[in-house]
Amino acid sequence: MVDALNTSQTNSIEQATDALSFDNLHAETPAQKRALSYANTIFQLFHQVMDKQQPADRVVGEYFRINKKHGSKDRRVIRESVFALFRWWGWLSKFNALPETEPKEQVWFTILTINAQLESHPWHDFISAWEGFAGIKPLESATQFDSAAQRCDWLNTQFDSLSFTPDELVPDWFWEVCPSDDTEQRLALIESLSSRPPIWGRVQNIDVHDAIDTLTKVDIAATGSEFFSDSINLGHKNINLNGLALYKDGELEIQDLGSQVVGQMCQPKADDNWWDTCSGAGGKSLQLRSLMLQQNKHATGTIIASDIRRKPLEELAKRAKRAGFKGISTAPWKSDELPVEHAHFDGVLVDAPCSCTGTWRRNPDMRWIDSKDAVMDKPALQLDILARSSQAVKHGAILVYATCSLSPLENEAVVNAFLASNSDFTLAVTTHPFTGKQGTMHTVIPYQADTDGMFVARMIRK
Repeated sequence: MVDALNTSQTNSIEQATDALSFDNLHAETPAQKRALSYANTIFQLFHQVMDKQQPADRVVGEYFRINKKHGSKDRRVIRESVFALFRWWGWLSKFNALPETEPKEQVWFTILTINAQLESHPWHDFISAWEGFAGIKPLESATQFDSAAQRCDWLNTQFDSLSFTPDELVPDWFWEVCPSDDTEQRLALIESLSSRPPIWGRVQNIDVHDAIDTLTKVDIAATGSEFFSDSINLGHKNINLNGLALYKDGELEIQDLGSQVVGQMCQPKADDNWWDTCSGAGGKSLQLRSLMLQQNKHATGTIIASDIRRKPLEELAKRAKRAGFKGISTAPWKSDELPVEHAHFDGVLVDAPCSCTGTWRRNPDMRWIDSKDAVMDKPALQLDILARSSQAVKHGAILVYATCSLSPLENEAVVNAFLASNSDFTLAVTTHPFTGKQGTMHTVIPYQADTDGMFVARMIRK
């Protein structure tokens, strides 16, 4: 049975718990009792994210950290239901906004029922119980959906008093900062942002085929990538990484294929010195070092990783040690002054803070708890970081600017503004890894290769 939230977490979501009461609902069977408990927990977690504007992965992760008695099925039902609610909230919110002709509790069970159907969840006993609590006529069972468009058609068939369109799955402001006049491309982007992403990884110190064979033995259906020789697709199932020898030995790192594009675009040489200015926990720093070692197992190249936060740099140090990577060091960047030497590096990577709109399929809650300001307040900061970081690039060396945003305001506009004030830098012509098109600035769109969205531009200092 799903436990109630503990006191400390309940206090933080008082606004949400006051909204509904399940006390008057009578659950007779074990399935009904469990379905009722799930509904309560999912409601509280969902509203903690919405009301407090806290990231869903953090809220759900903290809940499970506190409530350790949940079995694997409990965790799956709760987690997948919460994230699915955000994935389809553009449609589901219409039921929440209906005139109050029925109790709010019934509306919530209606939402849960539809949410489970949209995801084709296999929990028929719980779904049936939710449907009964909702007091609605049984919904026509949907076969496995292949697209958001099919889900939209199903909704319009089931609820003819309402109207549903794919555009509603992203907020209106998104198209203001990510404009597109191509209806087909808009729909393709919505489809990709509404799909569940696979887990992408990258192998280190091991051949990708050997890694796939090892994973197959533990029932993980991994496949290689047609684009990068060290990339690996681990599928959509949740994986206990700490139970994998490959991960514990530093031979497997989790990194989305879109993120890997950035490291590939850097093209570090075996003996280069690189500065990763906004490294976070160092996924791209590790990738740069791995690319050096692929060229020469005795590569003498170095990477200095910087961030304003201490904990991510500590995590990077652990990951580098786990992989046996030498040549990676950290230098916190906490002031206007550079933490490294000027004009010293063969390459500088600026993976700038951004709105993260390219990761919305992985973090569907962000499209509803963020606003247009999440994009509009970033370019000035991004330009400042890029300009400061460029001082560390040697003449004739490389400067790479990247974000996981889909907005030209954070991408092309920032690069163009930088170049307008820094005539000693020029754009380099590079090839888009997924489309094969040549250009100077590339946006990776999720539907191109089942990845997160990214932007990357490579520049050279004259």
